[in-house]
Amino acid sequence: MAENQDHEKQYVGFATLPNQVHRKSVKKGFDFTLMVAGESGLGKSTLVNSLFLTDLYKDRKLLNAEERINQTVEIIKHTVDIEEKGVKLKLTIVDTPGFGDAVNNTECWKPITDYIDQQFEQYFRDESGLNRKNIQDNRVHCCLYFISPFGHGLRPVDVEFMKALHEKVNIVPLIAKADCLIPSEIRKLKERIREEIDKFGIKVYQFPECDSDEDEEFKQQDRELKESAPFAVIGSNTVVEAKGQRVRGRLYPWGIVEVENQAHCDFVKLRNMLIRTHMHDLKDVTCDVHYENYRAQCIQQMTSKLTQDNRIESPIPILPLPTPDTETEKLIKMKDEEVSTICACASWMLELESRESLQGCPIEVVLRLPLLCPPVGSWGGGQG
Repeated sequence: MAENQDHEKQYVGFATLPNQVHRKSVKKGFDFTLMVAGESGLGKSTLVNSLFLTDLYKDRKLLNAEERINQTVEIIKHTVDIEEKGVKLKLTIVDTPGFGDAVNNTECWKPITDYIDQQFEQYFRDESGLNRKNIQDNRVHCCLYFISPFGHGLRPVDVEFMKALHEKVNIVPLIAKADCLIPSEIRKLKERIREEIDKFGIKVYQFPECDSDEDEEFKQQDRELKESAPFAVIGSNTVVEAKGQRVRGRLYPWGIVEVENQAHCDFVKLRNMLIRTHMHDLKDVTCDVHYENYRAQCIQQMTSKLTQDNRIESPIPILPLPTPDTETEKLIKMKDEEVSTICACASWMLELESRESLQGCPIEVVLRLPLLCPPVGSWGGGQG
């Protein structure tokens, strides 16, 4: 009993701060913006619905081949509020239909980069405004880029897209429709994509290093995530029966591909990374790196614009120095000559005082005769 009382006396209470932050965060809720990009037919919509167990594309109209010829890249937002165990998440999915579907895909990523910059600009304006309490964060926190499994690595459009966006958003490359490949082909394709990402200097999202105090299970999970990138994924919203159990997967004549079976694909690893372990880090990197780079660039442009036109933009007006006229210069020259003459006379009088011939003469007599002062350069040692 005495030990408990001593412990209560030593207990201050700041150990409950994480609980306070947790309650406040849960009450406020969370928001996350996910962009999906890639050519049509790679299963982007199906994978998003599989990740969040929602149906975001129930009202979507599928275009036929003739309509897709003239289609341009669009930006479509889907927002849904998800609640799980009392935690609310406002999820925004940014879809990019039409990307990579044209014959000429020159700068087809321009609408996507413009959209990301627009969200940065809007956030920068809100942050610089008067009311900063309820800022809505629509910045893109992550971009899932779908790579076709039918090629031999990255296509030119894949390289150009990721290089255009890698300094604006966290890119997570995915190998779509991994059930089209056998395990050995998936391993070779992953190695090829990793080599090309390094070769072309593409900056994809880097998983943060584990802290030394993390448990072994978390460290092992982190190692598996880094080794599995880029993730080979399969999406499905169909429930099938496999070995007496109902699972989400795809039924083929040769067997069943289970979406949540880690031996079949990396869907579970992607979901754990995106939702359970690294969602907050994705938001932090967006805020601390990508947005800060944009913000610094905006401030630098504003500063350079101010310095270009100081008369109009500068808060402190810079006035030109006055130029003296001819009469003023003459007056200044005359004053300088008078000061030089007075200084020379004073020096000469001090010299006369030191001589024996003027030792008995008062200084007032000498001061009355300034014109008798010889020029400064005519003093001699033998003159009386």
